[in-house]
Amino acid sequence: MYSLAYTGLLKFIGAPKKYYNNISIMVRVDKEKKVHLESNNLNKLKDILFIASSITFNIAVSIIYIASKIDNQVLLRFSGIVVVSLFIPFTISLIGYIKDKAKKRIIISLIIILFYLFLEVLLDYILKIPFREILAIHVPYIIVFYAAAFSMIGVSRSISRKMGFIVLAMFFILLACLAYTFLG
Repeated sequence: MYSLAYTGLLKFIGAPKKYYNNISIMVRVDKEKKVHLESNNLNKLKDILFIASSITFNIAVSIIYIASKIDNQVLLRFSGIVVVSLFIPFTISLIGYIKDKAKKRIIISLIIILFYLFLEVLLDYILKIPFREILAIHVPYIIVFYAAAFSMIGVSRSISRKMGFIVLAMFFILLACLAYTFLG
């Protein structure tokens, strides 16, 4: 049985030390020369995936606000695709948290985030209706958006206090970009 340290990638992407201090992959070769990989602590990668996705979400939505203000359709479309594509990492995180039997609060928060992303795809890309001009649709959409944003902050804070503050700071940047859109 051989032990292979796997910290280089986590150090490279700037993960906090607590995620790679005790991470190792055990490589075991049985009698039939089959290789088996066993992880003792790689489930922390779902936490990193969640936090990175939350930060990316806040940055992409901030860019959407600025792009709509300056009327840059290419940047607006690209940022929208980035936001919608976050459905994949958030789904992976949800599956990981369900497998690890995480707290119900975390599971429900991820379901709220995925519901928002589903709503975004449905209204902007499938139905293609100008829902932002229809108050009866736009108000519930805004409520779900902020519920998803606060869910990202809450789950990030439960993962790591420092990462929670980073996601919160990115959310305040998002709010500043929103204020610039309407006031600037």
